[in-house]
Amino acid sequence: MAIKLAELPNGVELTQATEDTAEKSNIYCELPYCSADSKRFVFQQQNPDGAPNTTEYVTCEFGTWETEIVGRGLSGPGMTHNGIFFYRRIVEGKCQELVRLNLGTGESKVIFEFPEDFQPKGLGTMSPDSRYYAYGITISYEPKMFGIELVDLEQSTREVIHTDPDICNPHTQFEPTEGKYVMVQHNRGCEFLPDGTQVKLVGEEGATEFLLSIPDGKVTRLQVGPPHTPGITGHEAWIAGKNEILMSVRAEGDFAPEKGNLIKVGADGAPQIVSGGYRFNHVGTSPCGQYFFCDDWQGASKLVIGSIETGKNTVVCEAHTSMGKSQNTHGHPYLSPDLKWLVFNSDRSGLPQIHVASVPPELIESLN
Repeated sequence: MAIKLAELPNGVELTQATEDTAEKSNIYCELPYCSADSKRFVFQQQNPDGAPNTTEYVTCEFGTWETEIVGRGLSGPGMTHNGIFFYRRIVEGKCQELVRLNLGTGESKVIFEFPEDFQPKGLGTMSPDSRYYAYGITISYEPKMFGIELVDLEQSTREVIHTDPDICNPHTQFEPTEGKYVMVQHNRGCEFLPDGTQVKLVGEEGATEFLLSIPDGKVTRLQVGPPHTPGITGHEAWIAGKNEILMSVRAEGDFAPEKGNLIKVGADGAPQIVSGGYRFNHVGTSPCGQYFFCDDWQGASKLVIGSIETGKNTVVCEAHTSMGKSQNTHGHPYLSPDLKWLVFNSDRSGLPQIHVASVPPELIESLN
């Protein structure tokens, strides 16, 4: 049962959409985990009794807050801008299935089978036409080597298209409009023991990003991270239709909060500051390519939306999260595609719960 929390002076209404004790998360904020028509969103909750598929995926309807479990599987699902959700589930003694779920129609289909012990690194990513699925893999720890593997769902093939000793946390993301590139996070200087124990996630060189063309795996370097900018935070998102990426960098020097640590960068140019005023951390973009949503990594964690074009921003509300080690104690806000709702995590009640803020049209209009 949903709980109405408050009506704020800016016209925003706050709702706690969940209240049971199951551990839950709104997944991640880089793009909306919503149906294309913005009628519902999906979150995840843990059910240890459902082993080996202990993660339950639950849809929630905006406004009525009615929920429905639509899948059970493993953590690490993915999403496309057109409302296609995908996740993996174990069929014991047989395989792992990759499931494609249309959040608008509820249609679900198994689209690929992996070995039962398949263990990709981080979240997988799906091309906008649902043909390709990309993710990171560990090749070995002695010597240290990681890779990006590409599944061609049309041809039912798997191929490693790139290897590198420093892509231990690749954070792969398909460009959401044409799907010609996958963005990869490059944790330069990461260190591991031969048994896989992580010693250092990133070295003094700092993390950066590069692009892989699909399907040939050609590399294009981006001018982010030292020496071009401070080290990236590891939170980034494609700007739809622009072949540019929005990301946050360490808020220092020329990128201090008052100047702006939210930047955009493309394959052919230097980074540009998009917006400032906050210590931006987690980053996401709207499917229309016009707006961003971020959390301010200080204080009560203000949840900020803004225009990528004008740089104007505004605070929707505060998340009041503890900002601990667990991802579900981070705000991770995202706007629904129709720009009417902001979904976020908050553990203000003592347990992480899914929260939603209504977004008055006046707030969006103030950004243009």
